Amino acid sequence: MKKRILTALLAIAMLTSMVACGGKDTSTPSSDNAETGAQTGTETGGETGGETGDTAAATDMNIAMVTDSGDITDQSFNQTTYESAKAWAEENGVPFNYYKPESDSTEARNASVDQAVAAGANVILLPGYLFAATVVDQAEMYPDVKFIALDVGAGDILENAVGEGYTYNPDDYDVTQYYNTDNVYCATYQEALSGYMAGYTAVKLGYKHLGFLGGMAVPAVTRFGYGYVQGADAAAKEMGIENDVIVEYVVGGQFYGDADITAYMDTWYNSRDVEVVFACGGGIYTSAAEAAQKAGGKVIGVDSDQAPIIDAAYGDGITVTSAMKGLSTTVKNMLTAIKDGQWGEHVGKIESLGLISETVEENYVQLPIESTQWSDSYTEEDYRALVKDMYDGKITVSDDITAMPATSITVNDYGSIK
Repeated sequence: MKKRILTALLAIAMLTSMVACGGKDTSTPSSDNAETGAQTGTETGGETGGETGDTAAATDMNIAMVTDSGDITDQSFNQTTYESAKAWAEENGVPFNYYKPESDSTEARNASVDQAVAAGANVILLPGYLFAATVVDQAEMYPDVKFIALDVGAGDILENAVGEGYTYNPDDYDVTQYYNTDNVYCATYQEALSGYMAGYTAVKLGYKHLGFLGGMAVPAVTRFGYGYVQGADAAAKEMGIENDVIVEYVVGGQFYGDADITAYMDTWYNSRDVEVVFACGGGIYTSAAEAAQKAGGKVIGVDSDQAPIIDAAYGDGITVTSAMKGLSTTVKNMLTAIKDGQWGEHVGKIESLGLISETVEENYVQLPIESTQWSDSYTEEDYRALVKDMYDGKITVSDDITAMPATSITVNDYGSIK
């Protein structure tokens, strides 16, 4: 209790100080201040802070987004959330700002929330599991603000709220007792499903030596990876080539590429003849793509359709497909729900989003139809049939991440590079 009182007093002091210094920041965001870690300013809704105009007044929404350890140019989680929120705000005439914390820490992320609230934000998007601590700390402090936490699950909240002694089994706790459910909506994604789709598709397209390069071994990345392994195994069994399919599996220990990880990927593509690598974790794809470009290999993207980005930087046709999750859909649906007065139908929930239809485009996990490199051996129609079977329950995918899935194919797990 003393900690919460102290935190509240500090927040009040910060808000008072910011108001005394001239209110909210109305600067225009740029790639320069995004790179240096500065808080960015108003994106839509007017040049003087976005609080004027009939539409904004009618909706009474003022949206902010805080980036996690990355920024809005990470070509993955943050960028997808940013672009989706910005587009929605522009379409609906609602103010929108984004904030990049000064450092990769809970304290800095909380400070950015304080800044957003001081600037008038009453809807705040928090993309990534790193915001679990922020949900615990800030949601109670700002009961009138609506928080949308993407990729934040019960386990993430409990790990931060319980602290020492946490059993790492969310079922042992009532998570609603550890954060303010009155103003928070959390969404997680069934990454194992889109990972499965990617692994299955890769083998069906003729790739037999696959790789998985994760960022860090956090639950979302592991679900992608274990789903990928299951999908590759299922396709190999159907084709009767279990003895011919190999998956090399490693995590980088970070969510960005560097010279060490690129060298590791060089070895995979050149010495081990890996044909395609599923690069799963923020900017770590750059190491896989750079190595693939030199070796004539391929990559698989993650979170969003990364083909336009990766192909533009490393060569047309280098991206086979992308294992996507519906960040953009979630952002737009939740903002629309708030605008339409339907927040009450969602607040307090921690939803696990996956397949909601046999129609590919309606789901929260999928492969991109337009950019996936279909072939005569595996067509768009084949993929749509796969999704239907998954939706109907004819194909089941385990989301257990306690151990690598048992497979008939060979899986070489190398742990972490760093």
